[in-house]
Amino acid sequence: MRVLLWHVHGSWTTSFVHGRHEYLLPVTPDRGPYGRGRARTWDWPPNVLEVSPGALTHEYVDVVVVQRPEEEALAREWLHRRPGRDLPLVYVEHNAPQGRIAELRHPMADRNDVLLVHVTHFNALFWDVGTTPQRVIEHGIVDPGDQYTGEFERAAVVVNEPLRRWRVTGTDLIPVIDEVLPVDLFGMGARAAARTLGVRPLEDLPQAELHREMARRRVYVHPVRWTSLGLSLVEAMQLGMPVVALATTAVPESVPAEAGVVSNDPAVLGGALRTLRADAEEARRVGKAARTHALERFGLDRFLADWDELLEEVAQ
Repeated sequence: MRVLLWHVHGSWTTSFVHGRHEYLLPVTPDRGPYGRGRARTWDWPPNVLEVSPGALTHEYVDVVVVQRPEEEALAREWLHRRPGRDLPLVYVEHNAPQGRIAELRHPMADRNDVLLVHVTHFNALFWDVGTTPQRVIEHGIVDPGDQYTGEFERAAVVVNEPLRRWRVTGTDLIPVIDEVLPVDLFGMGARAAARTLGVRPLEDLPQAELHREMARRRVYVHPVRWTSLGLSLVEAMQLGMPVVALATTAVPESVPAEAGVVSNDPAVLGGALRTLRADAEEARRVGKAARTHALERFGLDRFLADWDELLEEVAQ
């Protein structure tokens, strides 16, 4: 099967393109947001093909997978076909909705020509999609391996654009965490945020190096208040890291008690950080449990099997 999609979320796309299909990714000369092409900091297989918008007219496509509303119009323009009518259309919603609970209407709501796919059951519950058919396919990732050493008595926090997203991603909580366990901040925009927060930044690392550096920290801390389930949390667990996280969105059902501490009580979270900082063996034990759980629930084979079933269904 040949699947057209855009490179939007590098970590999710890395898992998606490890399937058995051919994946066509638009590429433009400036490699802007609608033409990034292949990733440069992730390891992608050779079945991911870059295609210019002008060449897409002549390419055979079985299904279009979009992740932003405007991609539907681009697909129609570049393919000279109408997704949802001339070929199947799937919309992947990566995010939890933002705003007042009564106003969380999805841009694809009340449509019968698109299948809406959420990445967590929490997201599906909170989005108002009207009559649009929807599914949930939970995350699955390429196993980064059991790399945990925890040699540094420091906390790894991974947040992209922490200044812009601030309270949504719990950026304001990072100095509080740093008082208990020094924080190393990873992610896009970490350097600028670190100057404001007074912590140490590590940004722009290729994925393999990012994983190695995360795993050298004693604990992974997930301070996020309201986003979708972060793939960095899943990656940390598969690396064998113990987890300390806020009990928000899909986190409570994704991190079992044996894999770390999940709470909205600052005293409980602080106590967990102190324990894991002082007891390296306990941290290693908890991290092993986290890895075991994450491999079972968020394994790549299950993720790709779920997507194969969905793609075959819509292509019929």
